[in-house]
Amino acid sequence: MILTLARGKYQGFNDSHLTEKLLAEENLTVSRETVRRILRAAKLSSPQKRRPRKYRSRRPPRPRFGMMALTDASRHHWLEGRGPVLTLIGFQDDATGQILAAHFQLEAENTVGYLHALHTMITAHGVPLSLYRDRHSIFQRNDSHWTLAEQLAGKQAPTQLGRALDELGIEQIPAYSPQAKGRIERAWRTCQDRLVSELRLAQATTLPQANAVLARFCADYNQRFARPAAEAASNFRRLPRRFDLARCLSLHYRRVVAADHTVTLGAQSIALPPLPGLRGYAGETVDLSHQLDGRLRVYRGDTLLLAQPLPLEEHAEPRPVRLTSAQKRKTPTPRIYNLSGRPALAAVT
Repeated sequence: MILTLARGKYQGFNDSHLTEKLLAEENLTVSRETVRRILRAAKLSSPQKRRPRKYRSRRPPRPRFGMMALTDASRHHWLEGRGPVLTLIGFQDDATGQILAAHFQLEAENTVGYLHALHTMITAHGVPLSLYRDRHSIFQRNDSHWTLAEQLAGKQAPTQLGRALDELGIEQIPAYSPQAKGRIERAWRTCQDRLVSELRLAQATTLPQANAVLARFCADYNQRFARPAAEAASNFRRLPRRFDLARCLSLHYRRVVAADHTVTLGAQSIALPPLPGLRGYAGETVDLSHQLDGRLRVYRGDTLLLAQPLPLEEHAEPRPVRLTSAQKRKTPTPRIYNLSGRPALAAVT
């Protein structure tokens, strides 16, 4: 019976995962060691070969829930060829190991994906004190291009994600090696084993199906693997009253209004309405907020001038162009970058 299930319905499941499924789905009570012995005897699985581990000091977890969130992304063949390659973006609590937010997306690791995950985490739990992340340029620029304004200020403009984290008061803590992100890396390894098996069991072939399986998986993962924090108090914070989370978690651009009261965003030319009394404001600076709901909002200070649909896919940001040393010497002025750390279409502060 066990061998039939292991060869068919639960093909590819590891020993522990198969033991859990036999109990939960098939009402078969057997120990993990029994399952392991049966599978080894049938040569359905073999012990994993492990490399000798190097000595590394262990970073103690934070004592309180919400004191530190860990984040990372994993682009992987999650659907094993039944559908497209997907990217998993998620947040995990350092104190408890609980998955705070996670979703699949078709695109590679990008700013919009992290903003979506941030929104999910904040609406469900609140704002954490700090974020432990890798050194990807999505979080913080690591280029050598400085505008004149940045040189005068003594610091580079933040990325889109870095600006949002600053507004939320979330301290960024960069990890300087994959081993430093050990906890979330272990969670990803668990996902690439158990989650892949669950996706196969559900015969998921599309992005919506994969995200439905992921939601169930995260709930089960938290129940099985999350642990109590050392201290009962939570450090997740509520948003201040009247804080505009949608505007914070959006792509920001600054534009100067043209003489015909238009601004541009990529290939889009956007006509702005007049102020009360048909007053104009050509030459003034306005802020564009391209939000996660697929709407573009234009602000003059805190006054909303315009809101219109503009799907995020219609405004794809160009990839940064890497210049050779010879090309850099021929470039008399610094490149202007937008808040995502990529070449801007117009000057952004």
